Amino acid sequence: MSSRTASSSWSRTDQPDIVPTGSARSVPIHRHRGGPLFNYFLQQLIFALAIGAIYGLIALGYTMVYGVMRLINFAHGEFFMLGPYIYTFVFSGLLGAGSLAPALGSVIAIVVSFVVVGLLGVAIERFAYRPLRAYGRLAPMLSALGMSIVLQSAVRVTVGPQPERFPAIVSSEPIAALGGMATTVQVGILAAAILLMVGLTLFVNGTRLGIWIRAASESWTTSSLLGIRVNRAVSLVFFIGPGLGAIAGIMYASYYGIMQPTMGSVIGLKAFTAAILGGIGSIPGAMLGGFLLGAIETFGTAFLPILSGGFIGTEYRDVFAFAVLILVLLFKPAGLLGETVSEETTVAKKDY
Repeated sequence: MSSRTASSSWSRTDQPDIVPTGSARSVPIHRHRGGPLFNYFLQQLIFALAIGAIYGLIALGYTMVYGVMRLINFAHGEFFMLGPYIYTFVFSGLLGAGSLAPALGSVIAIVVSFVVVGLLGVAIERFAYRPLRAYGRLAPMLSALGMSIVLQSAVRVTVGPQPERFPAIVSSEPIAALGGMATTVQVGILAAAILLMVGLTLFVNGTRLGIWIRAASESWTTSSLLGIRVNRAVSLVFFIGPGLGAIAGIMYASYYGIMQPTMGSVIGLKAFTAAILGGIGSIPGAMLGGFLLGAIETFGTAFLPILSGGFIGTEYRDVFAFAVLILVLLFKPAGLLGETVSEETTVAKKDY
């Protein structure tokens, strides 16, 4: 199979082609003990875990918002897109000042991106979604679609529509301890994503603010009677979800070395598919759905062209993901770990 660069197909799918090494940055293929097919399988597995971790992080934002508000936040893909741009702006400014080491500058830029995008999410909820609550669930959803267009257009006007190179956070080098089958970028993405997922799980299940979120996801009326400030719980969800989406965007841009104003469109829909697959409203389901979608997309792209004799090519990568969405909605709408939502539960979300 041929290996393509990220920029060669960006305009066609808004996502770089999947390559055998699992990264759009140039990394040589190293052979591990075992046959060529086994080596190829391991490389694709590592890539599936890395890209699946990114999908899972983005899906967490969808599932948290839906769990609390029964709202599909279609602007979430743009939070993913904003992360790399804010990171690049802050990181370049810190390096230009010459007062910080690149590693420390990267950490500061990541934290700033998380906070800025999180605060933007809170502001959008407060001024674009909250005033429309009394008009049913459709009005906030349409507002979310409008905000998606506004955010994407704002970036296009500010920095231009063309793809931009993203500064490498770490050099993509094969890891000798893993037989050269994985790179530092892949392992870093997977490790960081797992830490964030575990941290979010501990936060939601073990802190007072997490209890607010879980209570609000059950019943706004009951939560209010118990003294829980539901609007604060909603604001917290709109801070954490977009912030995680921004970090996922930084991971993605670091992986492929490129960013573009439209990069959140397709990836956002794929992450939404991951949330549906795992069970939207379920945090563990979003994580599981992300990894499963990454595996389905990666192995489908890697092996179906071989099994079909070239009839099905890598250009069908996005088809695999959206075919999963259709199948799940047809046969298991609640997802793998989701709970079937009754009409009573849905109506209860109007009590805000």
